[in-house]
Amino acid sequence: MKEILRLCFVLTIIAAVSAGVLAFVNQQTEKPIGKSHLDEKMSAVRSVLPPFDNEPDRDTVKIKEDGAGTTLFYRGRKDGAITGVAFAAVAPNGYSGEIEIMIGVDTEGIVWGIEVLKHLETPGLGSKIETSDFRDQFKGKSLSDPEQWEVMKDGGVFKQITGATISSRAVTFAVAQSLEFFRKHSSRILEIEEPSKEADRVPVKEQKE
Repeated sequence: MKEILRLCFVLTIIAAVSAGVLAFVNQQTEKPIGKSHLDEKMSAVRSVLPPFDNEPDRDTVKIKEDGAGTTLFYRGRKDGAITGVAFAAVAPNGYSGEIEIMIGVDTEGIVWGIEVLKHLETPGLGSKIETSDFRDQFKGKSLSDPEQWEVMKDGGVFKQITGATISSRAVTFAVAQSLEFFRKHSSRILEIEEPSKEADRVPVKEQKE
């Protein structure tokens, strides 16, 4: 009985020490890892935005929509005027799970570039969504050009990656959905003042007595 109690005591001490070491290591690495992820995200923001001379990470707006969560938009400005925005989107239906991308558009909703932030797609196949050959085909496109946002296999204009149609389709659909979200909320994102109800009223001529 004493031997069992001694072993339990020793195991408890070992577990407590191990937990302490893990907590210490986590505390020491949490900030560097977080900073690394932020640096990667901001690098993607800078690479997809139209020309700017401000600090996009200090010029943001959050848009919340029921069922779609909250999206953070980074605004790029040139001489004070907004030139475009960058924002992250998630394609939930990749071959191996979610695909996170960063999209940059100008004020007209035309794509300036996309970057792949995170994915679990198959190396050598679906992972090719990271290549410039795949990503660059979205540049210069908008919701009206093309009218059909699908890969060639589905009748669209975007080239799918050989052996990775699911990955290609997921990214294409995510970009299209993101452009629609931007268009829906563009007035707020771009700080465009909507006409007031007073301005919309048509003056009524006074009747002569």
